[in-house]
Amino acid sequence: MFRFELVSDFQPTGDQPEAIAQLVEGLKEGYKHQTLLGATGTGKTYVISRVIEEVQKPTLVLAHNKTLAAQLYAEFREFFPHNAVEYFVSYYDYYQPEAYIPRHDLYIEKDADINEEIDRLRLAATTALFSRRDVIIVASVSCIYAIGDPEEWGRVMLELKRGEQHRRQTLLRHLVSIYYERNDLDLKRGAFRVRGDTLEIVPAYGETAYRIGFWGDEIERITEVDPLTGEVLTELDQVRIFPAKHFITPEEKRDKALVDIEAELEERLAELKAQGKLLEAQRLEQRTRYDLEMIREINYCSGIENYSRHLQQRPPGSPPWTLMDYFPADYLLVVDESHMTIPQVRGMYHGDRSRKQTLVEYGFRLPSALDNRPLNFEEFEARLNQVIYTSATPGPYELEKSHQVVEQIIRPTGIVDPQIIVKPVQGQVDDLIGQINERVERGERVLVTTLTKRMAEDLADYLKELGIKVHYLHSEIQTLERVEILRDLRLGAYDVVVGI
Repeated sequence: MFRFELVSDFQPTGDQPEAIAQLVEGLKEGYKHQTLLGATGTGKTYVISRVIEEVQKPTLVLAHNKTLAAQLYAEFREFFPHNAVEYFVSYYDYYQPEAYIPRHDLYIEKDADINEEIDRLRLAATTALFSRRDVIIVASVSCIYAIGDPEEWGRVMLELKRGEQHRRQTLLRHLVSIYYERNDLDLKRGAFRVRGDTLEIVPAYGETAYRIGFWGDEIERITEVDPLTGEVLTELDQVRIFPAKHFITPEEKRDKALVDIEAELEERLAELKAQGKLLEAQRLEQRTRYDLEMIREINYCSGIENYSRHLQQRPPGSPPWTLMDYFPADYLLVVDESHMTIPQVRGMYHGDRSRKQTLVEYGFRLPSALDNRPLNFEEFEARLNQVIYTSATPGPYELEKSHQVVEQIIRPTGIVDPQIIVKPVQGQVDDLIGQINERVERGERVLVTTLTKRMAEDLADYLKELGIKVHYLHSEIQTLERVEILRDLRLGAYDVVVGI
């Protein structure tokens, strides 16, 4: 059985030993809510890592933005190199939600650009939860948004053992049913190929491939290989292949869903016509019947997530399945920067519902689309087991709920809070360059903040022309590229990062 094993050259110092002891004791006593009140730089992440090692519980770490989540992910990977540390954030590099603005009679179609690497990391996160207990998942608020039913997702998992009998055609059909694609030329993520008596599969969540050797219908050999070079990495006795997507809909559920969607459509059309909303009724019928035809023919349509309640056979108003449902009942939740994260979790549901209510009212979507949503705050609370909130300035919610507030004030490094100096606007860029040169000579790094993205880019370009190693950082930079920029700053590839 895998156990959490923290790897670090440091030992707890300052307030850390007492904070670790109090939090661990609180968890063992069954406290549901605790707060770690720690000033910036006191080593809260290290303390939480020690707590995780002590209690040995699968852990969800919730952060309020992708950049912070990426930073925590990198830190936890360093502390737990032998355990499963995963990353779960929104896989959209660009996302424009579907919306309608009645005032201007303007319909905005959904538009999105999916990041394949983040999609892989999301699948790797749920795969780890189904495979072991020593799992830490660092997530953004994306973890309260709908993904597939965990029971269905685990049920269709394919398990292969050496010496077992499997009809090859049945095996290939199973792989196709869990969204793997046959590609005999290019063996890529989420694909498989067949060559003679050998089946090769690249899991949608992995970076290596599995090679299954058959003798007739018997599995003779299972190896893990490099998909590029074909080099054998290790011999295996068994392997599990999890689905390539989170949303799994068996054929019988799909057929039942189509009937339910038809019934809801007829009911809604009667309502709209009774209210004299003939344009809305015609619009809804045209769009929904087109979607139904697409689902029948190719098992997919644009905006299929709006029919998720029917496809998953959930009752009206019921909460969706989320990442939190994939965790075992005894998991630990760590809410980082809770004074920012808790209000964000609270606000997600209302913003989503407001937008979709308009779409339903004007005949763009069926009322069941309202059930394709994030969790509301009461549903989020219902899924909590034990929680540790970490913040330098905890909000009223955390302080009110917590059984104990553990303070961590003294920094292990002994560094005190920085001195704040206010300077005149005149000559500020020249002064900044002087400050940068002074810090670079001492081998230090500089973080510059501006008011807008444009200003950040322009200032970075100007500093670059002066021979300063600089890069800008803002929300339009892709998620994984942000991590690389911060890593390069630590390694000295950049001396300055300009943000907003």
